[in-house]
Amino acid sequence: MKRSAPLQRHTPLARTGFKRKEPKPFALTPRKQWLRNSEIRRRVKRPTVADGSKYLAACRGEECYLLVPGVCCSVGWAHESVVDCHSNQSKHGKGGALKAKHEFTVPGCGPCHYWLDFGSAPRELKVTTFDTAYARWEPVRARKMGLTQPVSEAA
Repeated sequence: MKRSAPLQRHTPLARTGFKRKEPKPFALTPRKQWLRNSEIRRRVKRPTVADGSKYLAACRGEECYLLVPGVCCSVGWAHESVVDCHSNQSKHGKGGALKAKHEFTVPGCGPCHYWLDFGSAPRELKVTTFDTAYARWEPVRARKMGLTQPVSEAA
């Protein structure tokens, strides 16, 4: 039995057709990249669940503030279908798959909420209806939450 020549040791890349990537001259080092990301993370203050739940809890047990004529089922009394209705306006933080900020909510009954989100009414009418309801709800919510002034004036 003949012995073959000893196997030559090759690096894994020597046998493949792939070449090593050259480092980019202006790329950030991992430490600098980490510092940059941490600076960005520090700047962004995300609302916590507790912050948003205060605004949502304030809507519980209220009557409908949207009061869409011919749609509303909770005129003058708290209906069991009343939930917090978020604004659909981009000035309140709505965009794409994002809801508006929790501070821009109004108590609304189920039919009014559906009308606001999916109804066939013109957008201007929906914006006017929400803004009117929000103007009436904001001072009530401020008293209910123990705030001295409405949130929009404080910011």
